[in-house]
Amino acid sequence: MCFVFAQQKVVVIDVGHGGSDTGAIGVNGIQEKDVVLKIANEILGLNKNLLNNQFDMSLTRYKDTLISLTDRSRLAKRLDADVFVSLHCNASSNSSKGMEVYIHNLDSENTKTSIGLGLSILNEATQKLGFKKRGVKFADFQVLREAGDYPALLVELGFMTNSDEADYFLKTKNIRAMALAALLGITNYLKLGL
Repeated sequence: MCFVFAQQKVVVIDVGHGGSDTGAIGVNGIQEKDVVLKIANEILGLNKNLLNNQFDMSLTRYKDTLISLTDRSRLAKRLDADVFVSLHCNASSNSSKGMEVYIHNLDSENTKTSIGLGLSILNEATQKLGFKKRGVKFADFQVLREAGDYPALLVELGFMTNSDEADYFLKTKNIRAMALAALLGITNYLKLGL
């Protein structure tokens, strides 16, 4: 009799900003670096408690420290990541709102998988949480440009400059809901057979 065991997928959650780099500051004073750290820690906890550690999951930072962009990419490569998801919150000088996902603008073998993963997270969050879907876009962000042999994306979880979205992130239950949506988006995509 032959048993085949699926190898545990390695998921790296890049927690944007940190330390002296606050990222966007919300209209209510909330800081992007704190919001994404809370969401990342919730994702980690949900993977452990809800999914029984289905994924081998690591964060690029676990506390309020500044990690260089290069070190974030190095960590994902060293861990032989299957996926890399960078968490951020947006800012705008106008009344923009909603979520969007960025992938690298260089056409590579991971472009299609990055788009698929991004859409999975975006669909889960916008359909379940009511955020406006702003789509998948292309950019030359360093953490995407330096990605290794894995799909990589950067998720803008909402606008800190939009009072409704900034206030949304003040509530623990909403942090948990966003974390669950992101985790389910990753899970749903990986189940399809990356």
